[in-house]
Amino acid sequence: MRRDKLKTAFGYSVFELVVVIVIIAIISTVALKSLRNTTEQARTERTKQELDQIAFAITGNPQMVSGGVRTDYGYVGDIGALPGSLDNLVSNPGGYATWDGPYIRDDFSADGSDTRFKADAWGKPYVYSGGNSIASVGSGITITRLLAGDTDDLLVNTVSVVITDLDGSPPGSAYRDSAKCLLTYPDGVGGLATRELFPRSDGFLRFDSIPIGLHALSAVFLTTSDTLVRPINVDVDRHCHVDIQHFADIW
Repeated sequence: MRRDKLKTAFGYSVFELVVVIVIIAIISTVALKSLRNTTEQARTERTKQELDQIAFAITGNPQMVSGGVRTDYGYVGDIGALPGSLDNLVSNPGGYATWDGPYIRDDFSADGSDTRFKADAWGKPYVYSGGNSIASVGSGITITRLLAGDTDDLLVNTVSVVITDLDGSPPGSAYRDSAKCLLTYPDGVGGLATRELFPRSDGFLRFDSIPIGLHALSAVFLTTSDTLVRPINVDVDRHCHVDIQHFADIW
């Protein structure tokens, strides 16, 4: 009789029901923990992808190539400086003539600009103050995306040039003052800067402190105004070297 009293209406004992409830609770706890882990992993991956997109907006996507030549250097390639804030990627920071944004786009917005990119997958603002890194802190663990090894890799590069005439002769001491070379690049404040150098007798010269980007290089033989213009690529932490040969035997 006592045994019958411990049975439920469905024929299960109270002990058996407790065991079932405990098992269900354990399974639910494990499932919820797994779901939380999966959700956190998804948020982490989404945030890492967004950090890459922001980095590409700032320094360009190296995978964007046409005819074997990189065509995208982002904000830095157009301005010659790092943005002061992420807002500069979607709005001109001060009437900059060389600004060609927005550098991050939202195809569903009216003007293509995007502001959602400023927050990570946890809804926390990305940390960026105009330096070499962008960080997410929403997960409680800092996720950092470096733009380059160092800011100098983006802004302080070198371009070397060797100038010769048609038969490969350098200008020598007699003509070196007539073989001017000009490099035009963004000046960091929304305009363009042009620097002029004259080669050594062996035709060699070098520009320093040049930002990444597609820049215009000109070689002018002043005596005849013979001018060659060549676009050059200055890549991240790369020394750019250019050989320029005039189309005539001019010295």
